[in-house]
Amino acid sequence: MLAGHPALDLVGTVAERTTTHVEHLTTPERLADWLVAAGLLDTAPAATAGDLAAARRLREALYEVLRATSDGRPVPAEALAVVHTAAAGPAVVLTLDAAGALHRNGDVPTALTAVARAAIELVGGPERDLLRWCADETCTHPFLDHSRGGRRRWCGMAGCGDRAKARAYRARRRAT
Repeated sequence: MLAGHPALDLVGTVAERTTTHVEHLTTPERLADWLVAAGLLDTAPAATAGDLAAARRLREALYEVLRATSDGRPVPAEALAVVHTAAAGPAVVLTLDAAGALHRNGDVPTALTAVARAAIELVGGPERDLLRWCADETCTHPFLDHSRGGRRRWCGMAGCGDRAKARAYRARRRAT
């Protein structure tokens, strides 16, 4: 997970949104695997085509909410309604085993509820002002800028940042 926040990571499941639109949630199984990789559930739930559609609907609503928030615009009412509906669902069940290890259990709707609630807490909380979008022209991943100076530009150095540094290096070499 690139952003380290479930709502931002769900939005990031579409790469290059404004250009080639690369979809990463292509099947219900990929969605189930993503829920585990995102740390929302410990085991991949049985996911259906309806679950996939619901996840994509939530993702697109989150994109609209986060874009409006970062741009200082009013949040679209339709997108907010989708997020609120998802957030009203049942919660992931948290349990501890005898050794004190945390376990997260649930199905796709409960995991999506966790994502929607995390988004609401982000937009309504103090980290709202840390929301940024990757400066790479083709990347559309959001992230939270926790850097000391608050001037982070890339969603991650292991991709967009490295490519930008390589482009700048090549440009400097050509100029000399």
